[in-house]
Amino acid sequence: MGHTDLFLSADEMQRLTELCRKNSAIDPLLYSKYDVKRGLRDVNGKGVLTGLTEISEIVSNQTVNGESVPCDGQLFYRGYNVRDLIEDTIAKEHFGFEETTYLLIFGELPDEKQLVEFKSILSSLRSLPTNFVRDVVMKASSLDVMNSMARGVLSLYHYDDRAIDISVENVLRQCLKLIAVMPMLSVYGYQTSNYYHNGESLYIHAPEPELSTAENLLYMLRSDCSYTELEARVLDAALILHAEHGGGNNSTFTMHVVTSSGTDTYSAFAASLCSLKGFRHGGANIKVVRMFDDLEKNVRDWKDDDEINNYLLKLLNKDAFDNAGLIYGMGHAVYSVSDPRAKIFKTFVEKLSEEKGLSDEFQLYSKVEKLASDLIAQKRKIYKGVSANVDFYSGFAYRMLGLPPELYTPIFAVSRMSGWSAHRLEELINAGKIIRPAYKSVAERREYTPLDKR
Repeated sequence: MGHTDLFLSADEMQRLTELCRKNSAIDPLLYSKYDVKRGLRDVNGKGVLTGLTEISEIVSNQTVNGESVPCDGQLFYRGYNVRDLIEDTIAKEHFGFEETTYLLIFGELPDEKQLVEFKSILSSLRSLPTNFVRDVVMKASSLDVMNSMARGVLSLYHYDDRAIDISVENVLRQCLKLIAVMPMLSVYGYQTSNYYHNGESLYIHAPEPELSTAENLLYMLRSDCSYTELEARVLDAALILHAEHGGGNNSTFTMHVVTSSGTDTYSAFAASLCSLKGFRHGGANIKVVRMFDDLEKNVRDWKDDDEINNYLLKLLNKDAFDNAGLIYGMGHAVYSVSDPRAKIFKTFVEKLSEEKGLSDEFQLYSKVEKLASDLIAQKRKIYKGVSANVDFYSGFAYRMLGLPPELYTPIFAVSRMSGWSAHRLEELINAGKIIRPAYKSVAERREYTPLDKR
């Protein structure tokens, strides 16, 4: 019997569950009656304005003749189009995640000297306390690497003499340290889980100081520490594109909410990690990969549009894959015409598929992207267009890189540490009120009944 068992019979557990459901269910019509913005979004899916930020901007609409109409999506980091950041890494053949991190946190692009110094700072911080891997990471190994990472972050609190100091100077120090060690926590968490739960060999490689974040992730993960230039550049692009996405996404809003309470840095990052872990947020790319596995088993001719369309229709009708009625990787809460991250990353994925001899699989993804968008528009009543989001291609890219599915969301977290850090600092610097939205009670008031008369 597991440690989580409650020593209740199945019938008793079912009775308690039904009681909980019965007295927790709220009439859906009441949300409309009281004009509740469920999910902090209006009926058109537009987010409720809860704050201001200078860190990033998401553009999905433009004003035409006084009306807001959908447009190709754009993403800006501190006013710079992320497309330009990516294109510069291609033109200059350098790794850009560290530069992006500097931009997000400090609000401006570094010059060459500043960038060299910043990379040196991150490199010097890439170390964990003595015996931390043995005493924390390898103890009570978790099947879920995100849980292992959250525990690791919380444990680092105990190694910090200034853990509860929330001055901007100290929080900046803590943020840079966590950005530096998160690749280690993710890879070591996976290696330990793979060893204890799957019986595989255990590899704990220390990061190399001269390597970029993307290179070190591949270096630490692989038994022979080898990787190609293109592999590292594809992963670097993924890190840049996932580093930040506005203050309204669930995990970043969590960072603002928790930071506004005055809690310590380690607790705030652990909270954001737990938010990102959810399948509605950071775990979506795994669903895309598994959906394509099922598609490839059930579609004989990958070039037959009709056969692919029939499978996609079954997905929408809840007759295929997980019967959820969803085509994973299609659609986004904000973007409609296109997700700029998906458009940018697609070019990297195509190059990697050629290197790996998987061009046919890439063409299948491209075909599904087009057919699914048209099919959803025909079959579903939607208030905006539907396009592929960044998760549509990222899972495929990670698979080609040899990343295990258990690391897909942790890699997302490694990247998003930069954005979370910028938002934590922004919340502290602007010293706003504790975030406390309103909930309206719709419960009937009742007279108290003494225990002996119930």
